[in-house]
Amino acid sequence: MEKEKQPSQVLENLLFPKIFQTFRMAIQPSKLIIGFLAVAIICLAGWIMDFSKTVVTRGEGQTELQVYMYEPGQVQQFIEANKEDKDNYAGVFSTLWDFAAARFHRAVGSLVVLDLRGVMANIFEYFRAVKWALRYHLLYCIVFGLIKLAVISIAGGAICRIAALQFAQGEKPGLGEALRFSRKKFLSFFSAPLAPVGIIIFIGVFIYLLGLAGNIPRAGELIIGIFIVLALLAGALIAIILIGTVAGFNLMFPAVAYDGSDCFDAISRSFSYVYSKPWRMGFYTAVAAVYGAICYIFVRFLAFLLLFVPYVVLRIGVFNNNRLARVWARPDFGNLHVWSTATSANWSESLAAFLIYLAVLVVVGLLASFLISFYFSANTVIYSLMRNRVDNTALEEIYTEADESQSVPAVTESEPEKPHPESETQGD
Repeated sequence: MEKEKQPSQVLENLLFPKIFQTFRMAIQPSKLIIGFLAVAIICLAGWIMDFSKTVVTRGEGQTELQVYMYEPGQVQQFIEANKEDKDNYAGVFSTLWDFAAARFHRAVGSLVVLDLRGVMANIFEYFRAVKWALRYHLLYCIVFGLIKLAVISIAGGAICRIAALQFAQGEKPGLGEALRFSRKKFLSFFSAPLAPVGIIIFIGVFIYLLGLAGNIPRAGELIIGIFIVLALLAGALIAIILIGTVAGFNLMFPAVAYDGSDCFDAISRSFSYVYSKPWRMGFYTAVAAVYGAICYIFVRFLAFLLLFVPYVVLRIGVFNNNRLARVWARPDFGNLHVWSTATSANWSESLAAFLIYLAVLVVVGLLASFLISFYFSANTVIYSLMRNRVDNTALEEIYTEADESQSVPAVTESEPEKPHPESETQGD
């Protein structure tokens, strides 16, 4: 009997197959709606901020970002040579959007042919573009980053809460309930990623001050030599926090959604799970990434068919194919939202092209919302599995508002004691 139980116990101990539930969780309509609204708000904020155009471009469409990617040392010279031409400026968001979209399409093409090196190369170039934005447009990045984090705190927190209740108890909370929870825990969601960055900056200031002290004539080198041990300890602490933040960032939102954690408890839990079982964390993340890539290709193919089939049928029905080409460019699997480059003959064709582009953009927005939903749902499942392995907490255990109300003792007014009948007679 014991030998028969051993295989079943081994299968029960394998928790990673539960990650494969993520696709079914990610396509839940409420999550897709939340993700779509988040994408729309972030894009709207970026386009509004782009009214202040600060990216230097050249007449033929060359931007300082393109110069940075291929000749980093020539960026400042490019800016100085073209900054006087105010007509050729562009917005930071639109510049990054175009660059990121091109790299994303290349990454999808590489993923389809299983060219992992090409996928990683395009992802690396995207992070280089972000580095350019931080270096040359820091203020814009800080403001836009805070807006983006605020939107993601509401949307991501709501998606994580829905995924946590669905995975733990099989419940499917409504859209309003999930948004109320994320709004109530907004400060925890918003501050959890920022707190480690603030701590790193705070520690880095002391190392910077030590460097300033090194400028003191004659005594500067000695001061650095005396306090070098403290500087090394501070550097080690920064490295620990940085690794924990990068590796544990995916677990911070699920920690708040699952356990109702505050900012520092979410950071503590994410760091603890990463450093306690790093290989398991890496394995779960790799499984989710591979599974997510497969699911994304499948969903993107469905989106492509959703656009391509109507296009083909319309092409058969419209006798003049050039007329259709002027309002709708042929959908492509690698680039779904293509603006028609053909010249419109009249205002009605221009309006039709614009309406078709908006409709296609909605489909692409839903595809992006699936990615957001899958990301937060998968990390919520991973958090539950890591919590089970590290803290030995049951997968079904989850924070509810009833737990919070029970933890606060109810305060009631005590009724005045009525005098005892015997005491009244004795007093008389």
